[in-house]
Amino acid sequence: MEPLEIFKIIGMSLGLGLLVGLQREHAASQIAGIRTFALVTLLGTLMALLGSTYGGWLVAAGGLSVALLLGVINLRRAHAENHRGLTTEMAALVMYVVGAYLVIGSASVAVLMGGIVAVLLQLKEPMHSFVGRLSEDDVRVIMQFVLLALVILPVLPNENYGLLEAFNPHETWRMVVLIVGLSVVGYITYKFLGSHAGTLLGGLLGGLVSSTATTVSYARRTREQPAAVYSAAAVIGIASAIAIGRVIVEVIVVAAPVMRHIVPPLVVMFIWMSLLALLMFRTRESGSAEIPPPKNPAELTTALVFGGLYALIKLAVAATQHYFGDMALYVVAVVSGLTDLDAITLSTATLVNQERLSSELGWRVILLAALSNLAFKAGIVVLLGSRQLTLRVGLLFVAAIAGGAAILWLWPTAGVDRWFESFAAP
Repeated sequence: MEPLEIFKIIGMSLGLGLLVGLQREHAASQIAGIRTFALVTLLGTLMALLGSTYGGWLVAAGGLSVALLLGVINLRRAHAENHRGLTTEMAALVMYVVGAYLVIGSASVAVLMGGIVAVLLQLKEPMHSFVGRLSEDDVRVIMQFVLLALVILPVLPNENYGLLEAFNPHETWRMVVLIVGLSVVGYITYKFLGSHAGTLLGGLLGGLVSSTATTVSYARRTREQPAAVYSAAAVIGIASAIAIGRVIVEVIVVAAPVMRHIVPPLVVMFIWMSLLALLMFRTRESGSAEIPPPKNPAELTTALVFGGLYALIKLAVAATQHYFGDMALYVVAVVSGLTDLDAITLSTATLVNQERLSSELGWRVILLAALSNLAFKAGIVVLLGSRQLTLRVGLLFVAAIAGGAAILWLWPTAGVDRWFESFAAP
């Protein structure tokens, strides 16, 4: 290794050690401060440099020495009233490894790890506060999501089965994990922000958790509280716009390689919906908005139902195109949008990404399903809401559906695709 490269590694090691040590010094740690962490990190670097010549056992010996030294210090302070936990000791061991990894591994990874250690140490109070505010039910939601994502998903076979090879267990469950993950974010956010929030925040959370459930809740409320019509219309409008934004996120995650062909018309629809929701928001009355409490989104039954629905809709889309042609897919889009917008979005985006559907047909199916979902929510408002809410939300959804229909009719697909490709070209 060239001397200049060695000096660079030593400088990075010193900087990372000082960074983490600065945090510990500021936190008044009695075990290790700014100088100790710098020395520990430099020790890891030095042992790795020596180990490249004399053998890797030197790195292990250095790590064992640091662990023993920290163990002795920890035993001496075990009975001290102000000694709590092993955070500083573990941070020192990690920084020793970071110092060694700078020599034998990727410098970028080592810098990232050092930064993560510093941030984790600094976020002690917010993280403890976060955990302290979680109820037993909240922890159960998180653990159930971990079960779905880290236990079940890895063991499922990644192979195609059945009619038209449309069923892939691993892919299907990956979509379940994606949707459940988005719902868990909304669930935890709801728990921390509480059941009462402003109209804007209520609409944002409503769209993240479930725009349909939000529509049902606010429509019913206007029958009992006529004065809440304006805020209810605003919340329903915002939640519906956020639902379109959620569709865009799903497409980006599932079909990133082809998203430039699918996302632009959906973005235009999102902007149109947002403008309409803004009009509703500007005419609402001030006050708080009671967000309907979400159900546990990580229940195994819920996950299985969505997985089955996703698999059925994907099969329906593939079989419809294969046996009946492209035009019949629009019927599937309308019916699917009435039941679950996420399932038709993910299944269509996946088929486009697998080149089993054209990108133009894909975004049209997704957008038509979104318009069908808006029509379904309009029906909910008519059945459950007051006349005033029906009028306001009806005008909102008619305008939204008209805008979506205009996009379907007028969108210059080929021209936009060429523009995106030329923009992305080097």
